[in-house]
Amino acid sequence: MTDVIRELIPENILRENGAQLVEGARGMEIFSEGEAPVFYYQVESGAVKMAHFAEDGREFVQGVFHKGESFGEPAIFGDFPYPSGAFMLEKGRLWKLPSEKLMEILEHRPDLHFKFTRNLSHRLRYKAIMQSENVGAAPQRILRLMEYSMEQAQACRPYQVSLTRQQIADLTGLRVETVIRTIKKLEQKGDLEIADKKVWLK
Repeated sequence: MTDVIRELIPENILRENGAQLVEGARGMEIFSEGEAPVFYYQVESGAVKMAHFAEDGREFVQGVFHKGESFGEPAIFGDFPYPSGAFMLEKGRLWKLPSEKLMEILEHRPDLHFKFTRNLSHRLRYKAIMQSENVGAAPQRILRLMEYSMEQAQACRPYQVSLTRQQIADLTGLRVETVIRTIKKLEQKGDLEIADKKVWLK
Protein backbone atom coordinates (compact mmCIF):
# COMPACT_ATOMS: atom_id res chain seq x y z
CA MET A 1 0.00 0.00 0.00
CA THR A 2 1.12 3.55 -0.72
CA ASP A 3 3.22 5.09 2.03
CA VAL A 4 1.17 8.13 3.04
CA ILE A 5 3.07 11.05 4.50
CA ARG A 6 1.66 12.69 7.63
CA GLU A 7 2.99 15.61 9.71
CA LEU A 8 5.34 16.99 7.10
CA ILE A 9 7.19 19.15 9.61
CA PRO A 10 7.37 17.91 13.25
CA GLU A 11 5.93 20.21 15.91
CA ASN A 12 9.28 20.80 17.63
CA ILE A 13 10.84 22.08 14.41
CA LEU A 14 7.89 24.36 13.75
CA ARG A 15 8.15 25.83 17.24
CA GLU A 16 11.94 26.25 17.01
CA ASN A 17 11.48 28.29 13.84
CA GLY A 18 8.85 30.64 15.23
CA ALA A 19 5.65 29.04 13.91
CA GLN A 20 2.41 30.19 15.53
CA LEU A 21 -0.51 27.93 16.39
CA VAL A 22 -3.69 29.79 15.41
CA GLU A 23 -7.36 28.98 15.98
CA GLY A 24 -9.74 28.73 13.06
CA ALA A 25 -13.54 28.72 13.15
CA ARG A 26 -15.54 26.72 10.62
CA GLY A 27 -15.88 28.67 7.37
CA MET A 28 -13.00 31.05 8.15
CA GLU A 29 -11.00 32.12 5.11
CA ILE A 30 -7.30 31.37 5.59
CA PHE A 31 -6.13 32.96 2.35
CA SER A 32 -7.85 34.02 -0.84
CA GLU A 33 -7.33 33.11 -4.48
CA GLY A 34 -4.75 35.42 -6.06
CA GLU A 35 -3.09 36.28 -2.74
CA ALA A 36 0.70 36.10 -2.41
CA PRO A 37 1.98 33.10 -0.38
CA VAL A 38 3.42 34.75 2.72
CA PHE A 39 3.00 31.81 5.13
CA TYR A 40 3.31 28.04 5.21
CA TYR A 41 0.30 26.30 6.78
CA GLN A 42 0.05 22.87 8.39
CA VAL A 43 -3.11 21.44 9.96
CA GLU A 44 -2.90 20.63 13.66
CA SER A 45 -6.58 19.77 14.10
CA GLY A 46 -9.84 20.10 12.19
CA ALA A 47 -9.96 20.16 8.40
CA VAL A 48 -9.24 22.63 5.60
CA LYS A 49 -10.49 22.78 2.02
CA MET A 50 -8.94 24.56 -0.93
CA ALA A 51 -11.51 25.75 -3.45
CA HIS A 52 -11.83 27.78 -6.62
CA PHE A 53 -14.99 29.71 -7.46
CA ALA A 54 -16.15 30.09 -11.05
CA GLU A 55 -17.63 33.34 -12.35
CA ASP A 56 -21.14 31.96 -11.90
CA GLY A 57 -20.41 31.27 -8.23
CA ARG A 58 -19.96 27.50 -8.51
CA GLU A 59 -17.41 26.07 -6.10
CA PHE A 60 -14.78 23.57 -7.21
CA VAL A 61 -13.01 21.89 -4.29
CA GLN A 62 -9.37 21.17 -5.10
CA GLY A 63 -8.59 19.19 -1.97
CA VAL A 64 -9.37 18.54 1.69
CA PHE A 65 -6.56 18.49 4.27
CA HIS A 66 -6.42 17.03 7.78
CA LYS A 67 -4.05 16.77 10.76
CA GLY A 68 -0.38 16.86 9.84
CA GLU A 69 -1.01 17.83 6.23
CA SER A 70 0.07 21.07 4.61
CA PHE A 71 -1.72 23.05 1.93
CA GLY A 72 -0.88 25.88 -0.44
CA GLU A 73 2.90 25.33 -0.39
CA PRO A 74 3.22 24.82 -4.19
CA ALA A 75 2.63 28.57 -4.49
CA ILE A 76 5.60 29.16 -2.17
CA PHE A 77 7.87 26.86 -4.16
CA GLY A 78 6.74 28.24 -7.51
CA ASP A 79 6.58 31.88 -6.36
CA PHE A 80 3.11 32.46 -7.78
CA PRO A 81 -0.21 33.64 -6.25
CA TYR A 82 -2.54 31.08 -4.73
CA PRO A 83 -4.64 29.53 -7.54
CA SER A 84 -7.39 28.68 -5.00
CA GLY A 85 -8.60 30.00 -1.69
CA ALA A 86 -8.37 28.04 1.57
CA PHE A 87 -11.12 27.77 4.17
CA MET A 88 -11.66 26.00 7.48
CA LEU A 89 -13.97 23.08 6.76
CA GLU A 90 -14.13 22.25 10.45
CA LYS A 91 -13.13 24.19 13.53
CA GLY A 92 -9.48 23.54 14.33
CA ARG A 93 -5.94 24.85 14.70
CA LEU A 94 -3.23 25.60 12.15
CA TRP A 95 0.51 26.01 12.30
CA LYS A 96 1.48 29.25 10.54
CA LEU A 97 5.12 29.73 9.55
CA PRO A 98 6.65 32.56 7.46
CA SER A 99 7.39 31.20 3.98
CA GLU A 100 11.03 32.26 4.13
CA LYS A 101 11.44 30.16 7.28
CA LEU A 102 10.06 27.15 5.43
CA MET A 103 12.68 27.57 2.73
CA GLU A 104 15.43 27.83 5.35
CA ILE A 105 14.25 24.61 7.01
CA LEU A 106 14.21 22.72 3.72
CA GLU A 107 17.62 24.07 2.77
CA HIS A 108 19.16 22.57 5.92
CA ARG A 109 16.98 19.45 6.20
CA PRO A 110 17.15 17.37 2.99
CA ASP A 111 15.09 14.64 4.70
CA LEU A 112 12.17 17.05 5.08
CA HIS A 113 12.75 18.36 1.56
CA PHE A 114 12.37 14.78 0.30
CA LYS A 115 9.12 14.38 2.28
CA PHE A 116 7.69 17.44 0.56
CA THR A 117 8.70 16.11 -2.85
CA ARG A 118 6.99 12.79 -2.15
CA ASN A 119 3.91 14.53 -0.78
CA LEU A 120 3.56 16.67 -3.89
CA SER A 121 3.93 13.54 -6.01
CA HIS A 122 1.02 11.94 -4.13
CA ARG A 123 -1.10 15.00 -4.82
CA LEU A 124 -0.29 14.93 -8.52
CA ARG A 125 -1.30 11.26 -8.58
CA TYR A 126 -4.59 12.11 -6.86
CA LYS A 127 -5.28 14.87 -9.41
CA ALA A 128 -4.59 12.49 -12.28
CA ILE A 129 -6.83 9.79 -10.80
CA MET A 130 -9.74 12.13 -10.16
CA GLN A 131 -9.42 13.86 -13.51
CA SER A 132 -9.66 10.53 -15.33
CA GLU A 133 -12.56 9.32 -13.16
CA ASN A 134 -14.58 12.53 -13.36
CA VAL A 135 -15.54 11.79 -16.96
CA GLY A 136 -17.24 8.60 -15.80
CA ALA A 137 -20.62 7.86 -14.28
CA ALA A 138 -21.46 8.92 -10.72
CA PRO A 139 -21.00 5.45 -9.13
CA GLN A 140 -17.53 5.12 -10.64
CA ARG A 141 -16.47 8.57 -9.41
CA ILE A 142 -17.75 8.00 -5.89
CA LEU A 143 -16.25 4.54 -5.47
CA ARG A 144 -12.85 5.68 -6.77
CA LEU A 145 -12.80 8.61 -4.35
CA MET A 146 -13.67 6.31 -1.44
CA GLU A 147 -10.97 3.84 -2.48
CA TYR A 148 -8.41 6.64 -2.63
CA SER A 149 -9.52 7.87 0.82
CA MET A 150 -9.03 4.33 2.16
CA GLU A 151 -5.57 4.19 0.60
CA GLN A 152 -4.63 7.53 2.14
CA ALA A 153 -5.75 6.30 5.56
CA GLN A 154 -3.66 3.14 5.07
CA ALA A 155 -6.78 1.15 5.91
CA CYS A 156 -8.41 -1.97 4.49
CA ARG A 157 -11.94 -3.15 3.81
CA PRO A 158 -14.40 -2.83 5.40
CA TYR A 159 -13.50 0.86 5.58
CA GLN A 160 -15.58 3.57 7.25
CA VAL A 161 -15.63 6.50 4.83
CA SER A 162 -14.72 9.69 6.69
CA LEU A 163 -15.95 12.03 3.95
CA THR A 164 -19.40 13.58 4.29
CA ARG A 165 -21.91 13.46 1.43
CA GLN A 166 -21.24 17.15 0.81
CA GLN A 167 -17.47 16.62 0.68
CA ILE A 168 -17.91 13.73 -1.76
CA ALA A 169 -20.07 15.98 -3.93
CA ASP A 170 -17.51 18.79 -3.82
CA LEU A 171 -14.60 16.50 -4.69
CA THR A 172 -16.35 14.68 -7.52
CA GLY A 173 -18.19 17.62 -9.07
CA LEU A 174 -21.57 15.99 -8.42
CA ARG A 175 -24.67 17.44 -6.78
CA VAL A 176 -25.13 16.32 -3.18
CA GLU A 177 -28.57 14.94 -4.10
CA THR A 178 -26.89 12.79 -6.77
CA VAL A 179 -24.34 11.55 -4.22
CA ILE A 180 -27.07 10.56 -1.75
CA ARG A 181 -29.05 8.67 -4.40
CA THR A 182 -25.94 6.97 -5.79
CA ILE A 183 -24.73 5.84 -2.37
CA LYS A 184 -28.10 4.19 -1.77
CA LYS A 185 -27.86 2.41 -5.13
CA LEU A 186 -24.31 1.27 -4.35
CA GLU A 187 -25.57 -0.12 -1.05
CA GLN A 188 -28.28 -2.06 -2.89
CA LYS A 189 -25.61 -3.48 -5.21
CA GLY A 190 -23.50 -4.57 -2.24
CA ASP A 191 -20.56 -2.23 -2.84
CA LEU A 192 -21.31 -0.17 0.27
CA GLU A 193 -22.99 -0.63 3.62
CA ILE A 194 -24.78 2.08 5.59
CA ALA A 195 -25.00 1.64 9.36
CA ASP A 196 -25.96 4.37 11.86
CA LYS A 197 -25.67 6.91 9.00
CA LYS A 198 -22.03 5.85 8.48
CA VAL A 199 -20.90 4.63 5.06
CA TRP A 200 -18.65 1.59 4.83
CA LEU A 201 -16.73 0.51 1.75
CA LYS A 202 -17.08 -3.30 1.57
